[in-house]
Amino acid sequence: MRDLKKITTALSRLTLGEVPEGYDALVLADIARARGDMGDGAVLHIARDDVRLAAIADAVAYFAPDIEVVNFPAWDCLPYDRVSPNPDIVSRRMATLSRLAGRAPGDKKPFILLTTINAALQRVPPRSMVAQSAWSAHVGNVINLDVLTAYLVANGYSRTGTVREPGEFALRGGIVDIFPSGFDEPIRLDMFGDALDAIRSFDAESQRTTGTLSSVALVPASEIQLDSDIIRRFRASYITKFGAATDNDPLYEAVSEGRKHQGMEHWLPMFHETLETIFDYLPEAIVTLDAQVEEAKAGRLDLIEDYYQARVSAREMKAIDASPYKPLAPDALYVTEKNWQTVLEHRIVRAFSGFTVPDGQNLGAKQGRNFSPERTQEDTNIFEVLGGYITGLRRANKRIVIASWSQGARDRLQNVLGEHGIKNIALAESWGEVNSVSRATVSLIVLGIEAGIETDDLALISEQDVLGDRLVRQRRTKRAANFLTEASSLSPGDLVVHVDHGIGRFEGLQTIDVMDEPHDCLLLVYQGGSKLYLPVENIELLSRYGSDEAGAQLDKLGGSGWQARKARLKSRIREMAGELIKIAAARELKSAPVMEPIPGLYDEFCARFPFTETEDQEQAILSVLEDLARGRPMDRLICGDVGFGKTEVALRSAFVAAMAGYQVALIVPTTLLSRQHHKTFVTRFQGLPLKIRQLSRLVSAKDLAEAKAGLASGDVDIVIGTHALLGKSVKFHNLGLMIVDEEQHFGVGHKERLKQMRAEVHVLTLSATPIPRTLQLALSGVRELSIIATPPVDRLAVRTYVSPFDPVVLREALMREHFRGGQSFYVVPRISDLPDANDFFQTYMPEVKTVTAHGQMAPGEIEDKMTAFYDGKYDVLIATTIIESGLDIPTANTLVIHRADMFGLSQLYQLRGRVGRSKARAYAYFTVPPKRVLTPAADKRLHVLQSLDALGAGFTLASHDLDIRGAGNLLGDEQSGHIKEVGFELYQDMLEEAVAALRGGGVGEDEEGQWSPQINVGTPVLIPENYVPDLDARMALYRRLSDVETRAQIDGFGAELIDRFGKLPEEVEFLLKIVEIKGMCRTANVEKIEAGPKGVVLTLRGNTFPNPAGLVELINDERGNAKLRPDHKLFFKRDWDTPAERLAGTYRLMKTLAAMALPEMAA
Repeated sequence: MRDLKKITTALSRLTLGEVPEGYDALVLADIARARGDMGDGAVLHIARDDVRLAAIADAVAYFAPDIEVVNFPAWDCLPYDRVSPNPDIVSRRMATLSRLAGRAPGDKKPFILLTTINAALQRVPPRSMVAQSAWSAHVGNVINLDVLTAYLVANGYSRTGTVREPGEFALRGGIVDIFPSGFDEPIRLDMFGDALDAIRSFDAESQRTTGTLSSVALVPASEIQLDSDIIRRFRASYITKFGAATDNDPLYEAVSEGRKHQGMEHWLPMFHETLETIFDYLPEAIVTLDAQVEEAKAGRLDLIEDYYQARVSAREMKAIDASPYKPLAPDALYVTEKNWQTVLEHRIVRAFSGFTVPDGQNLGAKQGRNFSPERTQEDTNIFEVLGGYITGLRRANKRIVIASWSQGARDRLQNVLGEHGIKNIALAESWGEVNSVSRATVSLIVLGIEAGIETDDLALISEQDVLGDRLVRQRRTKRAANFLTEASSLSPGDLVVHVDHGIGRFEGLQTIDVMDEPHDCLLLVYQGGSKLYLPVENIELLSRYGSDEAGAQLDKLGGSGWQARKARLKSRIREMAGELIKIAAARELKSAPVMEPIPGLYDEFCARFPFTETEDQEQAILSVLEDLARGRPMDRLICGDVGFGKTEVALRSAFVAAMAGYQVALIVPTTLLSRQHHKTFVTRFQGLPLKIRQLSRLVSAKDLAEAKAGLASGDVDIVIGTHALLGKSVKFHNLGLMIVDEEQHFGVGHKERLKQMRAEVHVLTLSATPIPRTLQLALSGVRELSIIATPPVDRLAVRTYVSPFDPVVLREALMREHFRGGQSFYVVPRISDLPDANDFFQTYMPEVKTVTAHGQMAPGEIEDKMTAFYDGKYDVLIATTIIESGLDIPTANTLVIHRADMFGLSQLYQLRGRVGRSKARAYAYFTVPPKRVLTPAADKRLHVLQSLDALGAGFTLASHDLDIRGAGNLLGDEQSGHIKEVGFELYQDMLEEAVAALRGGGVGEDEEGQWSPQINVGTPVLIPENYVPDLDARMALYRRLSDVETRAQIDGFGAELIDRFGKLPEEVEFLLKIVEIKGMCRTANVEKIEAGPKGVVLTLRGNTFPNPAGLVELINDERGNAKLRPDHKLFFKRDWDTPAERLAGTYRLMKTLAAMALPEMAA
């Protein structure tokens, strides 16, 4: 690099020009290495925002893997907010502060601290506090658990039943689970007495051990410690600043009681004697500033002042019943302009700029060539232009690198470049490899860089320069499938369905004495208050009803209504399954045109897709291509949430069909969707010799007539329209593929017409209604189904806040969206809440244009309003949950949900999916009523949702909570009524059984469906509360136990329990044994076992045994000790005094009977 010595040593502030974004990472690495040689290798780089921070962190990690890089993110909440920063961010901040506090000044190792201007402007806890509050331990150390627990609570860790998120801990007997700040995985401390026996890391999702450690060092999980001295300091400081606490300020009350309070970090100065800045942690470091940092700093300081003033004036107004908020002056928590200048005066400062600067040091790099002019030209092939450009670079003897966003995109690019005659291409996995090959080689790397860079000897071309904007999904760590399982486990008050007794209400777990031993049972209450106690080992007889519980009636215990209803439904389901199978068989006999993609062209068409395909999406695309090439009519259903990339599947299939010379029709339910799709298709098919037309009520009569004529003559290749396309007046020349979007919205007549067409042409149906994987299995081979369950773009883009209704915060959020030119949704739970919402906007935001929509308006009116909103004529759409289905408005990036506690989990998830569809940061505010306690269930839903930030959890969630819409219209209209009758899970099982039975040819043996053996041997059967204290975790374990039957599964389950909770207590060993005996009972057809001191009585189901001859032989062998009683029950005489003997004896006996029933089991 030019003049490196001057850059690293000149004392005055220096601007470095000609440093485009991307190149700054290389410059930073050079500065850090040079500074290390001079005595202190620390560089403090301040980025203008968190997006730049992430980009530069990736780039430095790629270009200089040898340099230690540490990130210090800013809080992700607004100044003077009511919510706390995200625990994950706080734990990363504390881990960084701890690393900095432990770094010796003058350390020569190159070290780069990356932070943002927002983080640099905010004061932080002093080094002394961070250094003192570390805690460490080695295996073998003696540890006092009370002291450790007190340390964790004081340092901001939250106690939970199961550890899943950073900053949580759980205590179970001699096992402590902790998710420490800065760790990728939680750790488990296993105590033996008071000595630390082992430290293991474990997977937050499965809770199973992943590795072992010899020592561990913890740092605080919060910037505030809540010990008695600090609480005293806070109270004194509060009274000094605000006077006596007379107005029930929840902050003062919570901290006085030693509780965490949501948003208390905004009063950080009152918890510490002094605060420092991030600069104090690196006293010797050179400071480098990202381009436009000064502007970002000015904007941030203005914002802080604005929020402060808004809080002050709101406090004077004493408006709406929001709880009091007493803001601290800005200079207490933030660095002022004057402080900033003072800090930088005493530092070596380097400011980066992408432009040439007259009075600084220019480094000679510039932004790379952008191909956007060529992209917009109709007859230009972008890859040929790129080929010409590469040839020019080779002549100039420059090192050529092309950076793709993902492995898949890089592989595709390699193929396309090869087809366009560009030779000598190599895949490079590191920057070292790039520099080791000859300059004639074009190196393809994976690096997410926004724009290319060019210097005297290097040309780095970014995939975005060539193909236009890419939206990339960060590989997020997977967590939380289990989390959902537990969130959706049974909670008291849920409606459940018992296979034999129907719909009841689950009231909770109760331990009752059976034969003088404790036994965990589920208490179910039926109509008229009748109670049923169901032993936990028979929990599989229960299924959840689903959460649409409003219209459900409890059944009468012992009444015949439920059995009659079930039988009626069973025959209807069988008819339905038969119908489905008939359609599938008929389709197999027809033939349809074979269509295959044209290799080179198809790759180029795919390369225009601005996202990285997810695995599910690739799978769906491959299945569709296979179907099109089979020569039989395709009938495939693609399910996926809105924005999960179904349209891409449609685009690619349309491309294959149209290029093979067939017409494609895309049918959608609304004119708005028709417009959206038309726009998408026109942009993606640009430059291809295909004609695309639209048929809907938004198209002029002249265009309509032309389009119809074009379809009949074969001039129009692709047509997109509403159900008008199904009209008699529309004739196709040679229709080859029909794509139906959201079929469930069409009327019966249209569906019939679609059914007729199905047999003749390829049909691809898209649906946003989630269908759980289990249902997919049930229907395998009946209707081809592809599920896209992974969200395509990193949905972390949606920042979720749960906070009490606060007009100041909401006004700021909605106005911020308004000023950045975006739109917002304001969703209320009931139509009766709409007038209040309108009043709120009139009072607080009269300058914002709003439009109101709800489900009771006429469809035409709703559509007109939505269209106007889509066209940007309004800023905010105030609506009930109708925005949940099918709307894709890329400019809408803020969502406010009023009374979020009144919505179900999937509803909230669906609603949140409406925002965050573009590159702009999206925000979701879930407001709850201030000064009112939420129900535990609502509280849990909101907590789950806040932590589901990064998940494609829509599907996991949808299948748990499918209650909202039943299973979509996969099976016709009657279905939703059926689900109401027996609840969702049982309906699914019945359907699965019916399809399997019919496909197996004839009706299954077992008409009754599920049965569960009853086993009484007088042993305690439960998971004791002192072993698994968390009730939800216990319920989830019981539910999982019901799926476990074989020996291997039981051993695996036992190993998991030991791993998670420590040595198995006797009761749990008994429980696992009973579960194994239950599996044997099923094999041997034994429905009841009663064991006592004198022997055991077995009841056979239907009085039959699979191997009668074997049974007779056994009774003969045990002459005198075994007999078949007149009531057909088997009696075996034994001498079993203790419950443990009874259990072991019953186990041996059942093993013999099961082996006899299934001869191969014994083998």
